[in-house]
Amino acid sequence: MASLTRSEDLGRLVLRLAVGGLLLFHGIFKLEKGIAWMAGPLSNFGLPPFVGYGVYVGEIVAPLLLLVGVRARLAGLVVAFNMLMAIVLVVHPRLLTIAPSGGGWGIEIEAFFLLGGLSLFFLGAGRYALSTRSRWD
Repeated sequence: MASLTRSEDLGRLVLRLAVGGLLLFHGIFKLEKGIAWMAGPLSNFGLPPFVGYGVYVGEIVAPLLLLVGVRARLAGLVVAFNMLMAIVLVVHPRLLTIAPSGGGWGIEIEAFFLLGGLSLFFLGAGRYALSTRSRWD
């Protein structure tokens, strides 16, 4: 495998910090406020409420792994799946809308995390990470 340039490694670090750092705020919010509100959207799709606890893996554990660069590919995939579920279960009514304040896409935050997570899955953590030797770096 060809060695990465410093700028490629720095780009991976910036992406990990952006996705992990920003998503962690959402996880902390859910820790503080709870996830009881998820019971409704989950039951609409025939899923039991305990499935909602998976959000803690997707919005706390995976972001922390991204921040330190451990199992970054796997963490990126978890983030992407978490956001796909958020889009399907909760924010799908905004899929084809433009946000009234600011004019952005109605699901741009979820799309950013989904695509950022997928990017990290394909790119890996890069040199500036605690773990760089694993298949799932």
